Amino acid sequence: MSNSPLLGIGFGLAAALSWGTGDYAAGLASRRTNVYGVVIVSQFVGLVLLSTLALLLAEPVPTPTDLVWGAIAGLGGTTGLVALYHGLATGPMGITAPIAAVVSVILPLLFGLFLEGLPAPPQLLGFGLALCAVWFITRTGDGSRIKVRVLVLPLVAGLGFGVFLILIDHVSAAAVLWPLAAARVASVLALLVVVLVTRQQARPAAGQMLLVLMAGVCDTGGNAFYALAASAGRLDIAAVLGSLYPAATVLLARLILKERISRPQGVGLALAMIAVLLIAA
Repeated sequence: MSNSPLLGIGFGLAAALSWGTGDYAAGLASRRTNVYGVVIVSQFVGLVLLSTLALLLAEPVPTPTDLVWGAIAGLGGTTGLVALYHGLATGPMGITAPIAAVVSVILPLLFGLFLEGLPAPPQLLGFGLALCAVWFITRTGDGSRIKVRVLVLPLVAGLGFGVFLILIDHVSAAAVLWPLAAARVASVLALLVVVLVTRQQARPAAGQMLLVLMAGVCDTGGNAFYALAASAGRLDIAAVLGSLYPAATVLLARLILKERISRPQGVGLALAMIAVLLIAA
């Protein structure tokens, strides 16, 4: 695909919209059925779609090392998804999604700090804004604070996604779709073991299957749009635009679920989005 900045921007925004919509659908489904079932089915849908896309595009089969890195990264991503979907189901979506996004961007940069030295000044500013954002987000506007347990799940989700980003970076540049498919294989297998050991329901309620399928399709679509954005335009622009996915989740939660956001929390959410932009720059 030839370079086209405008096309790259369009694909980047499409990735953010797709990921954010998928998180909203999965969070809503998780409020009504078992979260493990939601993740398993949505990841399986992603596996089928990614494998089909890799075959259609005739992507070369990666080395075993690339597949192993993809599978290990998938375990981190699975942890993040379970925590995120559970957090979206039990807490305010407008708070859970932005915190997870900030943490998921910070972790790889902290990891790179030890390998490549201090990050650029805009990223350092982003760290500071992220800390301020978390403080504002914990303010409800009526003098009370959000309980710590509400923040635990998005923090765990962000850590899981951060681990995924760190590990998936080890695959070769020629391998994209197959390692992502390997990540989903590891994800599904690990979750099946968990549900068997804990004797939990692995199949989502029939009435929620549409939302679960939508989550799987949107998650995979986000990956595909992100790859197209990086191919059509600049990689850094694709990363910045893709990291805006919580905005779609927050907007849908506000418009459909009528979630109320206090003024301090609104300031915190705005700072969180600015922090993501600065950190990912």
